[in-house]
Formats: sequence, structure tokens, C-alpha cells
Amino acid sequence: MIDVRQPSFLKLIRQDAPIRKIADGYRFTEGPVFSRRGFLLFSDIPNHRIIHWRRGAATVFRESSNRANGLTFDHQGRLLTCEAGRVTRTEKDGTITVLAAGGLEGPNDLVYAIDGSIYFTDLPKGRVYQITRQGQTRVVAQDCVGPNGVTLSPNQQRLYVADYRGKALREYPIAPDGLLGAGKTVAAVAADGIKTSEDGALWLATAEGIQVMDPAGSLLGVIKTPEAPANLAWGEGFHGLYITARTSVYHVPTLAPGTRTY
Repeated sequence: MIDVRQPSFLKLIRQDAPIRKIADGYRFTEGPVFSRRGFLLFSDIPNHRIIHWRRGAATVFRESSNRANGLTFDHQGRLLTCEAGRVTRTEKDGTITVLAAGGLEGPNDLVYAIDGSIYFTDLPKGRVYQITRQGQTRVVAQDCVGPNGVTLSPNQQRLYVADYRGKALREYPIAPDGLLGAGKTVAAVAADGIKTSEDGALWLATAEGIQVMDPAGSLLGVIKTPEAPANLAWGEGFHGLYITARTSVYHVPTLAPGTRTY
């Protein structure tokens, strides 16, 4: 169901947009990401697997995934993964390169930036990190209680972090060197995964469904899914949403195009 709170929401999604289940039978789905090559990947965390889905057919992309959680791609189409205690990159030949490890507890979600760096959250440590283009891992924010989802604004001048335990959506200016300025709370909400669309709207996975807010934090509407969502990703051509929700994955078409980050 599409719950419209402000008329402007209908510029982003049709009120009769269908919410379609595309896959089910999993234990806890997370980290969806859609490849430019036309397939979806998502994590089935308790089963330690990454699932490959294409046109209704699901197969195992990676077994023994080390509790893979958040997923994204870099500009070369290589998979970037938050795992237990580390962040990795899957090379074109299938080998795994460790990008960050040591001192990490629970890397949760990540986003690839246009400068070739990666921002990721570590929920148990309450920190946001950046892996620079040179491969250095550094703390860029530590004012969250439990940072979860992370995403970039369309112009990549701001980073948004869902402080799930702190029940706050945080916004940080990004300096030219990739470090973050002082953060501010945009909205009081306990969100898991988050994304932005090209108009600047914020799409948040919450217990209520996918809550959509304008850049100032005003609620525009809610996509109410049959199961509580954990994360979301833009689909083919960065249009439409794939939503991981507990045991299943859902798809809903949108009018708004998503922010391109890879």
C-alpha cells in the first residue's frame, strides 16, 4: 500500500504502484544491490550466503559469506561487502580482497563515492569510516549511537547516516578531502537501510515501511510492505526499488530515479 502524506509524494511514486514479492523462503534478507549487468544480489545473513537473482531465478552467488550484510558495487562492477569484522571486494575472478579489517566489530552498510572512496558504518562501535582511494581506513564520524544505513546526496556533497539505535537520521557535509564536517539530525527516526533519489528525497527502511522524506526531513509518504523492511536498492537503470524485508524480497516501481553511486 502507498500511504500518501503530502501531494508531492505522487511525483515520486504512483499511488497504485504494485508491491510485488519476487523471492521468499530466506531467514533474514539484507543488503540488496542491482548490477548494471541485470541481476540483483542480496544477503541472507543467518544462512551465510549471498543470493543472485535474475528474472525470477535465484541461485547462490557466494557460500560461507562471513555473515555478509550491506552490499554495493564500485565503478568497475566489483562487489563491495560488509562482513563480520571486515570490508571486502570480490574481484572479477571471484577472489576476495580485504579492504578494511582490524579493530572492526560489525561493518553494516556501505556506499561507494565518485572519488573512488568507500564510506561504511560499524554499528557496534558507533563509528563511520572511510576507505580512501589510496586504501587508508580512517574514522570520519563517531557521534552516532548505532550507525546503520549510509548513503550520499545526489551531488555527493553530503553523507547521510541512519543512527538506528540513536533513532536519528544524520547528515554530514563532505569536505574536499573526504572527511566529514559536523553532523546534524535531519529527522528523529529509527531507520535501517537508506537511499536517496535524484531529487534529493530520502528513502528509509523503517518498521513502518519505506518512509520517504524531503531533504529537510518532512515525511512525504510511506511504502507499506507486507514484512518490515531492512534495506533497499535502486533497480535497473536506477529506477524502481528492490526491498529486502525479513524472509522475502519485494519490488515496487517508482517515478523518481535513484542517485547513481556506481
